[in-house]
Amino acid sequence: MWIQSFVDYLRYERNLSERTIKGYSAGLEAFERFFKRLDAELCWDNLDEDVIRDWMMAMMEEGNRTGSICCRLSSVRAFYKFLLKRGLVDRNPAHLVVAPKREKNLPIFVREDQMDRLLDGNYFPEDFVGVRDRLILLAFYSTGMRLSELTGLALDDVDCKQSQVRVTGKRNKQRVIPFGSEMMSSIHSYLAMRHAMLMEKGIVSNWFFVSEKSGSRMSDSKVRQIVQAYLGRVTTLRKKSPHVLRHSFATSMLNHRADLQSVKELLGHERLSTTEIYTHTTFEELKDMYNQAHPRAPKK
Repeated sequence: MWIQSFVDYLRYERNLSERTIKGYSAGLEAFERFFKRLDAELCWDNLDEDVIRDWMMAMMEEGNRTGSICCRLSSVRAFYKFLLKRGLVDRNPAHLVVAPKREKNLPIFVREDQMDRLLDGNYFPEDFVGVRDRLILLAFYSTGMRLSELTGLALDDVDCKQSQVRVTGKRNKQRVIPFGSEMMSSIHSYLAMRHAMLMEKGIVSNWFFVSEKSGSRMSDSKVRQIVQAYLGRVTTLRKKSPHVLRHSFATSMLNHRADLQSVKELLGHERLSTTEIYTHTTFEELKDMYNQAHPRAPKK
């Protein structure tokens, strides 16, 4: 019952995304199953920090990644803060538990020459689907928007006169992202073909990116499939997703001397530290370039 109240709080008061809420809920339910197996008498209001530490150790022994463990600990911490504010418990045992040190995984990104080859090559058919799919790839790479932000675009979110797009990000926060002449040209071509296709089917839709079959809003899974298929033609990266294109946008911007604060605003990050991980990526590129170019550097 307490978990459901917390979920309602996250959904209706905090206005978090369903994906985030699902993550919190899954973490809390996993911990509850764990401490009930230890002792059926244990409840949220009578367990201590040792039980939480035992849970973390159990997750480590099961081979869970430290990032996943930290997320689950965060969900327990947030839940106890909620319970304290509601007067349902008198202490937060998670407050004294130290999270394991996260691994620093560098973002995966597509190289600029590979993106140039994809967007400038003859990979996309000249019909509605081909024009739409190329614009999807170009929009991710040109703006750094998230998958949910792209599929949630309405027609009036795209302002061709001002060369900018308004997206709705996490917690329904909106931001405006500029785009260049190439994307502008692609938008005009797409909108003309979109109008003709919908007119032929007798469909009215306010969504910007629409399905060729139903004219309805494109699903996240469909866009993932499109991105994966086209990226697979130019890169052998293990992961080929819209988020990889978001990483590619940020990396390219910083490689071409964009300042970190500007990239933070374009990506819609709350903290500068989140954006700073891309500086490590660009430094890795510099090291690779050094190793390739300097006569005394070790060659791979």
